[in-house]
Amino acid sequence: MMKKSNIVGVLIVLFFALIACKKEKTEVSDLEKLRNNTNKVSYPVAKMDSAQAISFITKQKIQELLDLSTLYTSGNRDTEIDSVIYAQMQSYFAENDSNKLKPILKQLDSFKVKTAKVGNIFVKKEIKGHDTLDFAKFDVEYFDHNDKLIGKFQKNAQYMLKLSPVKFKKEFKFYFVDFDSVPAKDSTAVGVTK
Repeated sequence: MMKKSNIVGVLIVLFFALIACKKEKTEVSDLEKLRNNTNKVSYPVAKMDSAQAISFITKQKIQELLDLSTLYTSGNRDTEIDSVIYAQMQSYFAENDSNKLKPILKQLDSFKVKTAKVGNIFVKKEIKGHDTLDFAKFDVEYFDHNDKLIGKFQKNAQYMLKLSPVKFKKEFKFYFVDFDSVPAKDSTAVGVTK
């Protein structure tokens, strides 16, 4: 009996020794995660067809232009950084025309907009004569300095993709032709079909 109790005692001591020696699983710090990070593992590339890609890029460009516009209207408009922001906003347009920006800035000023958020977007092509025109119809929400919703507005923009080849690759540059343009009326009268 003594031998059995000694063996049981030794087994219990070994069991507790194994539990005590068991290494705790340490979590990798954020710094280590960043150090060992690769784009292949962390950011999987989503496959998009060309229509989805154009819609995504258009929404991104609209948001960028509105962000720059709200940043510009919140400033004094007479500093060097304001002139850099204004030049950057003009670079979003095919023509370097300040008349394209005035309606945007005027509306943001009148509503005292602090931030804008682009919502639903619908991209379409229209054929006029020999030209194919690209249009985007989108929703934009304006927020004031207290982050309260001022309103949700439906806007239209005409854009173009200009071919800009770079060493064996087809790349395009995005430009707005007109922002917040009035869409053309449908020429077919209601109820008239052939």
